[in-house]
Amino acid sequence: MGIIRAIIAFIMEIMETVVFVGSLFIVVYLFILQPNQIKGASMEPTFYNGNYIFTSKITYKIRQPRRGDVVVFHSPKNHDIEFIKRVIGLSGDTILIENNEIYINGVLIPEKYISAKTTLVPGSFAQEGVPIQVPNGQIFVMGDNRPRSSDSREFGTIPKDLIVGQVFYRYFPANKIGPINNPYDDRGNLRAYSLLILGARS
Repeated sequence: MGIIRAIIAFIMEIMETVVFVGSLFIVVYLFILQPNQIKGASMEPTFYNGNYIFTSKITYKIRQPRRGDVVVFHSPKNHDIEFIKRVIGLSGDTILIENNEIYINGVLIPEKYISAKTTLVPGSFAQEGVPIQVPNGQIFVMGDNRPRSSDSREFGTIPKDLIVGQVFYRYFPANKIGPINNPYDDRGNLRAYSLLILGARS
């Protein structure tokens, strides 16, 4: 009987450990961070198809989104789908796309992180030479691979409550492991390109 009791006690300890670890994982996943896999080419050259990242769910409970942040958010057309894009315009900003260049509040933005110039599709939300005012509580997002990204140029600005979180770390592939740096400083000015080398669905 003593052996049976010992076995039962051992099994119960294992089960308690499994339940504890499982509960901890659920709490972390729901409230703190979640892993995401990059699917598609819309964020090249910053992220490539098959990269794995961590998304912080608490960053925007502490501060507001900043220009240059990479965010995961629910698609405005289908909330079951998550996109990954870069924040370009903040609440109150005026965005102008003209001659394949981006102007924010009348200032040309020299985007060193994109793979190609910003293109527009006739009939989409963003139009050549037409200013876009970002409403309060919303952001304007675009992929770094402009010709191959479905983003705010197509479906408009994004309410902040659709944001899942900020992408802050890449953990695969091994040669790209590291934190994800914002190319802009706290004042919205572009940092030196050398700092970008560290470099969801598209």
